[in-house]
Amino acid sequence: MRARLLFPSLLAVIALALVGCGTQDNNTSSSGTAAASSPSASGSSTAAQDGSGTSAVPQALRFTGTTVDAKPFDSATLAGKPTVLWFWAPWCPTCKAQGPETARVAAEFEGKAHVIGVAGLDKEQAMKDFVTDTKVGAFPNLSDEAGEIWKKFEITQQSVYVVLDKDGKTVFTGSLPAGKGLADKLNPLVG
Repeated sequence: MRARLLFPSLLAVIALALVGCGTQDNNTSSSGTAAASSPSASGSSTAAQDGSGTSAVPQALRFTGTTVDAKPFDSATLAGKPTVLWFWAPWCPTCKAQGPETARVAAEFEGKAHVIGVAGLDKEQAMKDFVTDTKVGAFPNLSDEAGEIWKKFEITQQSVYVVLDKDGKTVFTGSLPAGKGLADKLNPLVG
């Protein structure tokens, strides 16, 4: 009798876990994304000057954090180049599948664009293990246990990319299966 009840319960738990690691596949431009409509993520302050004649840091790039290897990180250093924010969770198989292509794109666009991982939905050690296991340590990966950066960009699930142009404007938000197509999102921005 217990086995009959246990099996359907186990299937329900597995189904929920798989749904939780699904994709947010809204391949839309910035005009159709939730993150782009957010004042905090839109980069709307790019035309402003800071008084010194240099462009102000876009609103989207005004956050700080700590990398999974405990180094301080200030996103203002990303201003002036296209940036990919990759939101991942250590336990997510979709995220693990995205790792190799994300690392390849980071290497291909080094010096022309930034790729930053934003880890969440787990503890620090699991994040460190993910970076090691998936070999994505060549670019910064932030530990966002509290979800502050996820909230800033209105990310509600893992395995999502946010691509910002050099002015901090969101041009893409969505999932890319196994990271395929990420280079295509950056190519027009690095010209």
